[in-house]
Amino acid sequence: MQRRTFFNYALSRLAATAYLPSAFSAQPRPSAKSLLAKRLQPGMTVGVIAPSSAPFERSEVRIALDIVESLGFKAQPGKNLFQRRGYLAGTDEQRVNDLNAMFADPGVDAIFCLQGGYGALRILPLIDYAAIAANPKILLGYSDVTALLNAIQKLTGLVTFHGPIARQTFTDYTYSAFRSVLIENTADLKLAPPPPFEAAPGRVERENRLHALVPGSASGHLVGGNLSLLVAMMGTPYEPALDGAILVLEDVDEAPYRIDRMLTHLHLAGVFQRVNGVVLGKFTDADTDNPSLSLYEVFAERFQTLNIPVLQGLMIGHVSDQATLPIGAEVYLDASNLTLRTAGAYLLD
Repeated sequence: MQRRTFFNYALSRLAATAYLPSAFSAQPRPSAKSLLAKRLQPGMTVGVIAPSSAPFERSEVRIALDIVESLGFKAQPGKNLFQRRGYLAGTDEQRVNDLNAMFADPGVDAIFCLQGGYGALRILPLIDYAAIAANPKILLGYSDVTALLNAIQKLTGLVTFHGPIARQTFTDYTYSAFRSVLIENTADLKLAPPPPFEAAPGRVERENRLHALVPGSASGHLVGGNLSLLVAMMGTPYEPALDGAILVLEDVDEAPYRIDRMLTHLHLAGVFQRVNGVVLGKFTDADTDNPSLSLYEVFAERFQTLNIPVLQGLMIGHVSDQATLPIGAEVYLDASNLTLRTAGAYLLD
């Protein structure tokens, strides 16, 4: 490359970086202590925001508001809740403004995310983490919202909640788990167990079997969620607080070889050497027409050589019967006895 050409190229790259978010140096350092929100009570106001994608039908937004009301709360839509920009629910500024405004508004008691999709990663540098730390509130969602749950937890200490989105229909299981965590603030709670199954001669559980890939037990703060999002966060200032954690993983629409690739990425990045244990939720719609390892084979090859407990099969992920998990709270994983339990406070009464 000639000197002038190289010089012009260097100038163009320098100019391009001027338009990148300058938030990396402005972000607060990871919090060393947990921050707890107040538990939900009937009649509280719940803000509904869309930090990622928008539903295909706008009527789904109104249905989501009705669902929140049906749970016994007052639904307050974000100013930009009905916005749309291609595959995003509005511009980055519109989506993050709703998030920041809901945390800053003293009249809002909790925040539910409308849905996942894509886009939460884009707004991480724009979040007002100091304002969130000053106004702790329940933040609930999953899938793409994994990015928000873990980044906010790491940088503010706020315990966030991996659980149902606002527009999904709550099964009896989903509502019971939601209520036990967010309304009743139950202590020593068994998290994400399979729903009851009535065994009979010739009939055993198929769909929701639990398996100790690596027996043993461990304690730690809970982090994680959607595998694809966690891989995308690695190497950024927003990756979860992994040291000494119990790591939860789930995903959807990913073939076994892609799950293998992402788990291998985490392995090569040293993630499994930093955490105290791993919980595998549901990896739904992971079918492929090509010759393939099974999901069990992928998990066994990756985890059975580790010296940490690994439990597979809890009700976490893109499933109808969905658990609610406190991200950042202390938990106790007993893979040998197929349980994950809370081991400390995660909400204030």
